[in-house]
Amino acid sequence: MSYSRFLCFLILIIGYCSCSEKEDSKEKRIAVQETVISKLPYFNSAIFTPEWEKGNHKIPDFSFTNQIGQQVNNETFAGKIYVTDFFFTICPGICPQLTKNMGLLQREYQNDSDIMFLSHSVMPWNDTVEKLADYAKENDVRLPMWNLVTGSKDAIYDIARNGYFADEDFVKTKDEASFIHTENFILVDKEGYIRGVYNGTLALEVKRLMRHIEILKSEI
Repeated sequence: MSYSRFLCFLILIIGYCSCSEKEDSKEKRIAVQETVISKLPYFNSAIFTPEWEKGNHKIPDFSFTNQIGQQVNNETFAGKIYVTDFFFTICPGICPQLTKNMGLLQREYQNDSDIMFLSHSVMPWNDTVEKLADYAKENDVRLPMWNLVTGSKDAIYDIARNGYFADEDFVKTKDEASFIHTENFILVDKEGYIRGVYNGTLALEVKRLMRHIEILKSEI
């Protein structure tokens, strides 16, 4: 290896280590800051302003069909902490990463009966029960902890926009015809209140979500 190539290689290695150290430092700093948090805020509107008192926004009533044809509704998640997101089975972009990270959460809490996961298809005209079943098998999605659901497009899009505030573009455009595509994981408490929102494609955000789940579990 020539001296110039060796020098370039050395610079790349140093740069990589420096970036890794910065990420580790950032993660540790956030973790330390959050050790003093004993309660998570509530989120009662699409602008996600944190509020420390319960508001009047709870996840509205819903009823969808999961990957084995069972009805899934609010009662399914009553008394449970759950994480929800929106995806579609033929998505080539962010969905595979969302599913991978939801799978990581599933493994982390596989022995915790207080935690559940709910993934809504935003392409219900394509994602039949059979297709959800195949997708579940391919991605090790396990019931009863993790439900993949389909149903009426109007019902899914309504709860995404007005229940979970998951469609950021809709907040700006109010265009009901637009396609929902969001990377957010949304944390919902045992009473149906939204308590956190996270970028489900980022490892750092998933770790923050896990810390917040533990805080939520310890709330009195």
